[in-house]
Amino acid sequence: MKKIFLLLMAAVTIVACKNDDTDFSSYTNGSSSSSSTDPIPEDAIKVISITYNGGSVTVSGDDANCVTVNGADVTVTSEIDSLLLVLSGTITDGSLLVKRQKKYGIKLNGVSINNVDGPAINNQGSKYLYLEVADGTTNTLTDGTTYTEQVYDQKGAFFSEGEVYLYGTGTLNVTGNCRHAIACDDFIVIDDDVTLNISSPTGSGIKVNDGLWINNGTIDINVTADAARGIRCDSVVVINGGNTTIATSGDCVYDSQTADYSSAACIKCDYPFTMTGGSLTMTSRGDGGKGINCTRDIIFKGGTLVATTTGDNTDGKPKAIKSDTGIYVSGGSFKATVDVSWACDGGYGDDTTSDAERLEHCVNVEGTPTTKNITKKSVEIVY
Repeated sequence: MKKIFLLLMAAVTIVACKNDDTDFSSYTNGSSSSSSTDPIPEDAIKVISITYNGGSVTVSGDDANCVTVNGADVTVTSEIDSLLLVLSGTITDGSLLVKRQKKYGIKLNGVSINNVDGPAINNQGSKYLYLEVADGTTNTLTDGTTYTEQVYDQKGAFFSEGEVYLYGTGTLNVTGNCRHAIACDDFIVIDDDVTLNISSPTGSGIKVNDGLWINNGTIDINVTADAARGIRCDSVVVINGGNTTIATSGDCVYDSQTADYSSAACIKCDYPFTMTGGSLTMTSRGDGGKGINCTRDIIFKGGTLVATTTGDNTDGKPKAIKSDTGIYVSGGSFKATVDVSWACDGGYGDDTTSDAERLEHCVNVEGTPTTKNITKKSVEIVY
């Protein structure tokens, strides 16, 4: 309960206060919590169980008739307060679509969903989704290589219009075969001891618009497409804990609109990247690949970061850590290496600037580290 409460408090600091129906943070596990700001009695939780059975679906607890089933495609349309959907079973061609404007919860309780023509789970709700990966379970979400056109968005094997709080102590495997593996038009918070195995041969592992916070968990991301990103965020990326491993292997792709090449990156973000704890290991093997490619500042305060780029520079310039405005290191263990080009690029100078000048400004080191080795192809700073 304490972790769930902390998760909720972290979320409050992320976004402005919003009017909503209830606090859902205490009952995705089926029990109320004294730490909740608005605890809900257990008998007030509306639990609907959805079990996928090979080629059919069994639904229980739906006395309000808010669930419709077409083959193995399940649609939930409901504004019932305190709704919790519990998913289990296996389906080779099925899905879950939720249409809802109130916060709610989904509990993955040993479920495997493969949808041949769309997302496995599509959350069309605009409020918080509390997504729990149940203790001791393994869950798998996979989409098809093509999507049937719909009136609503479909951007990944798991897609959400609203904020997602992802936590639990089980394992979730997500593969995106058409677009992304996990996609969200709002922000995502990852907490607790959840294990995430994410892969995509076509797009990003995680694509999120309004921010990504990794507070805990074990996350493994592997993307193989050209110019693909392990994590692609249009806002901030913050890592406070957990163990995250990201690998990319795709080469550059020429963008005719910008008349430039777009490269693969383990993390690509348009606002500051901040790391205060945990571990982050990144490997980019394709031509011109990047470990972190950030439009704003990269701020490293603690934890362990290892970024390795082994690709060539035929069409792009591989860099382990790249920021357009500055790289700031003040704690933890920070290591970046590259076979060719620059290990770290802090946005200083251009191709006319001497290597000595660029090297002097490639990383801003604060405080007194115990180890400080900075060369063009290798940067190691340890406190």
